[in-house]
Amino acid sequence: MKKDFVEKQKKKLIAQRNEILDTLTSQSDQMRKLVDTVESGDVVDVASDAIDRTLLDSLGSQDAQRLVLITNALDRIAQDKYGLCVKCGKPIPEARLDALPYTGLCVACKEGEERHNR
Repeated sequence: MKKDFVEKQKKKLIAQRNEILDTLTSQSDQMRKLVDTVESGDVVDVASDAIDRTLLDSLGSQDAQRLVLITNALDRIAQDKYGLCVKCGKPIPEARLDALPYTGLCVACKEGEERHNR
């Protein structure tokens, strides 16, 4: 894989990682504010706060999963294995990596994984 492409992807991954960390920090602050503001309000307020907390938790979980994928991709860059499918070892097309820089699977292996998980 071309060194300049890998460097570009590394910068993109680091930027995405920093964005997620900022988002998780912000969500944590929002969650703290929600918990602090919950008083003995009416039922609608309590339900609304519960929905807000659930949504923040869900978004945090998705971001946390993406953070793991990004960290793994940065590790593959450090090991000079970036751009190779972790399952079959074949090269992942640059277009796929450009769209999903943290992917570790080629299209064929990802499709196989999705079929298996149905």
